Amino acid sequence: MPLTPYPTLRQTLQSYMDRRLFWVFLLGCSSGFPWVLIGSAMSGWLTDAGLTLAQIGYFGSVFAVYAINFLWAPLVDRVKVPLFCHVLGQRRGWILFCQTVILIGTLYLAGVHPNQQLLLTSMIALLIATASATQDIAIDAFRIDSFPKSEESKLPQASAMSVIGWWTGYSLPGYLAFANADTQGWNMVFYGMAAVVGVLMVMTLLVKEPHTQREDLQNQAEERYEKVVHNRVVSWISVTVIEPFADFFRRNGFKVSMTILLFVFLFKIGEAFLGRMSIAFYKDIGFTNEQIGYYSKLIGWGATMLFTFLGSMVNVRFGIVRGLMVGGIAMSASNLMFAWIAQVGPNEHLFLAAIITDNFTTAFSTVAFVSFLTVLTGQAFSATQYALLASLGNFSRTTLSSISGQFAEYLNNWSLFFIFTALMVVPSLIMLYCLRHYFDDLLSKAQDRDN
Repeated sequence: MPLTPYPTLRQTLQSYMDRRLFWVFLLGCSSGFPWVLIGSAMSGWLTDAGLTLAQIGYFGSVFAVYAINFLWAPLVDRVKVPLFCHVLGQRRGWILFCQTVILIGTLYLAGVHPNQQLLLTSMIALLIATASATQDIAIDAFRIDSFPKSEESKLPQASAMSVIGWWTGYSLPGYLAFANADTQGWNMVFYGMAAVVGVLMVMTLLVKEPHTQREDLQNQAEERYEKVVHNRVVSWISVTVIEPFADFFRRNGFKVSMTILLFVFLFKIGEAFLGRMSIAFYKDIGFTNEQIGYYSKLIGWGATMLFTFLGSMVNVRFGIVRGLMVGGIAMSASNLMFAWIAQVGPNEHLFLAAIITDNFTTAFSTVAFVSFLTVLTGQAFSATQYALLASLGNFSRTTLSSISGQFAEYLNNWSLFFIFTALMVVPSLIMLYCLRHYFDDLLSKAQDRDN
């Protein structure tokens, strides 16, 4: 099949007017918000409450549910939540149901004192994280269902809108949280967070449920299984639990599938270690809550939106695999900026430069990463297969990064810590280089299949 010619700059810009991209952006906001709720804002609260770096790092283990959400992802693909799914559809119904749980958890969280009720705080945070991880399954599936792979140029755009939405939901409320923490107190800040959840629920009602052949394909698979097992219940369970994973390994082969899974696991591990300790690092160096909120959240949000948009245009024109390679190298190098800050101290100009550089490299690599994961999913089980891939990436961001505080305390040197995070991406880049031809063929086959 001949290669599709590169679109002109005008055609590329016009293609972003697709309203489906706006819906992906709105739901991306919902996906990013819990990460500031029980992530950076909670880290700031725990630091101000006097907890140690190790305690803060271990508290982050509540995010481990993101690493195992593929275990219940088949339910999001096939089970209809009473009332929610019947009124709103499979994807929106699950999203609104999860947001309801997050709202209840946030209201409870706003009334606790973590230094006195650390276990209760952890349990509420775990509830929110579980609902958020489940919500992410449905949101990712919504995005994948909205754009067939035959629209190859739309994949980086949809990924970009998802990322921009994620960082909007993460950074804008994060800025407001840190900007008001010193004057209003963290408890009042979290009551304000509950109001944000309410706004996100309204956004969910505004988007339109995508139409796909998902249920027809699932029914066909169920009929095939029933011919073998001769039992409708067993065939339903088999299609729900086994077929999504079997389909992934069948399409890629066992050896390549395992290599892909390992690459996904390793690609963002350095970024995860940096992210988990960033707030504690800023405070230890001497930055105030207001400075952290302004530079890390507000400025970081604007930079991420701009660079994600530009990154999607580059990936549309030059390819997802090249974007992954360039983005991974740049992401690794940007971590060294924080090692520089550790040597210089709380210099606002250097802090601004580091935030812009970090957001540029992260945004660029994330667009390519999300687009790549999307290509690997099938039509019938998009929620489950994407959750499997994303959960491996989240494992390094969540479970493994929970030891980042202990690692930082062991090194007792912030510069050395950030140098190590820069080196963590190297194995995945070597793996990507070795499999680059397979990835290119995979993209071509996906377009041929959908056409």
